[in-house]
Amino acid sequence: MGANASQLEKEIGSDQFPANEHYFGLVNFGNTCYCNSVLQALFFCKPFREKVLQYKQQQKNQKRETLLTCLADLFHSIATQKKKVGTVAPKKFIQRLRKENELFDNYMQQDAHEFLNYLLNTVADLLQAEKQVKTRASTNGTVKPEPTWVHDIFQGTLTNETRCLNCETVSSKDEDFLDLSVDVEQNTSISHCLRGFSSTETLSSEYKYYCEVCCSKQEAQKRMRVKKLPNLLALHLKRFKYMEQLNRHTKLSYRVVFPLELRLFNKSDDACNPDRMYDLTAVVVHCGNGPNRGHYISIVKSHRFWLLFDDDIVDKMEASSIEEFFGLTSDVQKNSESGYILFYQSRE
Repeated sequence: MGANASQLEKEIGSDQFPANEHYFGLVNFGNTCYCNSVLQALFFCKPFREKVLQYKQQQKNQKRETLLTCLADLFHSIATQKKKVGTVAPKKFIQRLRKENELFDNYMQQDAHEFLNYLLNTVADLLQAEKQVKTRASTNGTVKPEPTWVHDIFQGTLTNETRCLNCETVSSKDEDFLDLSVDVEQNTSISHCLRGFSSTETLSSEYKYYCEVCCSKQEAQKRMRVKKLPNLLALHLKRFKYMEQLNRHTKLSYRVVFPLELRLFNKSDDACNPDRMYDLTAVVVHCGNGPNRGHYISIVKSHRFWLLFDDDIVDKMEASSIEEFFGLTSDVQKNSESGYILFYQSRE
């Protein structure tokens, strides 16, 4: 059961209560847990929270309402509460979200990962548009969009390497990402999933690769590796798989271990920050047996302890309980509470 304010403060210890931290549950407006769980995870990703609150300070006189101004108002509302624990209703943010994107304009359960993607891209687009208006005013011309603080925090770079097996020439192409989606297998770890993401694939028969050096189609080997590790690594576990015989998506409740500390091993040889170590900051958990039914909660780290947010309920939890969200070792039970989006913060 969820803790009330005094109970949670007692559990944490009023003398232990971190300065400037507020633990507020979010009211559910009809299947909006997909949104609440992601917002809680992002609020406890410190670099992101700080930038959103900074934006709020800088935009005091802005009249135009956007998804970012609503997000900034929500974060500011939580961060400036007199009480340490309580509940906030993200009504304005939900209304704006439903107004802007018809995918979310209903009372159905949505995919938390789709929402995260939409939110980060929308915030980045709004920031770039604001920058362009200012730059255009001073340069009187069109300007190339510059990276924003969303990119500074979440963006990494993948390099797609292809080696021709005839002449051994390696060609590579870089692409940026804000989060990584990895396939899951039964009884594995997140490191195993990342290695699988970067495993070598052979291109042969009708999938041969056109080699510019050989000027013909050749057998080749292809692999994807991480070239630039992001400041905040968001990992999406592909737990929903379309089953043709069932004509719908089903959930893979596989047990995938995600550690409190993570080092990436699937880096390119020229990776610019190869020794980066990550600490688990937040997890969005899917409870249930399919993408359109079930429920989302989030677990977050705040200072020395872990908290579980289930819409308007806030509970303190032990770090040892995190393994309850790894998934199931057997596929018999369909209902599970399993980690779906992991947020890893790089160490300074």
